[in-house]
Amino acid sequence: MAHTLSSRRTTRRLAADAGLLVVAAAFVLPLAWVVLSSLDPQAGLRVKAPDGLTLDNFDAILTSEITFTPLLNSLILCGGATLLTVASAALAAYPLSRFRSRFNRPFLLTILFATSLPITAIMVPVYALFVQVDLIDTMQGTIFFFAASQLPFAIWLMKNFMDGVPKELEEAAWTDGASSLQSLLRIVLPLMGPGVAVVTVFSFVMMWGNFFVPFMLLLTPDQMPASVSINDFFGNRGMVAYGQLAAFSIIYSTPVILLYVLISRRLGGGFALGGAVKG
Repeated sequence: MAHTLSSRRTTRRLAADAGLLVVAAAFVLPLAWVVLSSLDPQAGLRVKAPDGLTLDNFDAILTSEITFTPLLNSLILCGGATLLTVASAALAAYPLSRFRSRFNRPFLLTILFATSLPITAIMVPVYALFVQVDLIDTMQGTIFFFAASQLPFAIWLMKNFMDGVPKELEEAAWTDGASSLQSLLRIVLPLMGPGVAVVTVFSFVMMWGNFFVPFMLLLTPDQMPASVSINDFFGNRGMVAYGQLAAFSIIYSTPVILLYVLISRRLGGGFALGGAVKG
C-alpha cells in the first residue's frame, strides 16, 4: 500500500514537472528566437543557431528614423502618461482608503467595471471627441487618453496598498498641524513605496506595448511610438525582415527591463510599519 502511494506521488510529481517544462518552453522559445535571429544574417521563422554571428541587423535599425525617434516618442507618451496616472490614482485612492462613505463601494465597483471595458469598444466615440476638441494627432491628447484608460485599475491597486498604511501615523501628523495633502505626500506615499512601484511598472508596461491607441489617435509619422513603427518591418507581399525585426524587438524591450531592474528592490519590499505604530 505504501509502495503504491509513493508510486502515485512520484507519477504526479513527474507529470507536474513535465507540465512546467512545457510552459517554460512556451516562454523560452520566443525569447530564444528573438536573440538568435537578431544575430543571424539569414534569420527566418525557425528557431535555429545563427548562420554566422553578425551585428548588421542592429546597424541597419540604429537610425533616427527607424529606432531613436519612435523610442523617444514612446518614452514621452508612456512616461508622461505614467506620471499622470500614478499622481491621479494616489489622489483618488486616498479618500477611498481613509474616509468611509456609502458611495465608496458603488464607486469601486464602477471602477472595477471600467477595467473590463475593451478599449476597442470606446475608440470610435473617443476619436470623434478628440476631433471636436482638437486633440487628435497630438502627443498631449494621447497622453491624456493613455492615463484615463489605465486609471481605473491603478486606483484599485493604489487603494488596496494604501489600506496597509496605519491611519494612526497620519493622525499623529494631523495633531502636529499637517494637512491631509501633506500627510499623503510625506507619510502615506513614502511608506507604500512598493505599492507605488507596482502601479508605476504596471501602468508603464501596459502603455508601452499598446499599439491600437497611438495608431488611432496619432496621424503624423514623426509622432508614432515604437509600438506602432514596429509594424513597418512587415513589408508587402509577406516579406518580413526577420533579423531587423528581432534586433528592434530587443532594443524596444530594453526600457521596460531597465525600469523593472531599477525598482525591483521596492517591488520585493514590504511595509515595515510595526515599530512605527507601537511607538
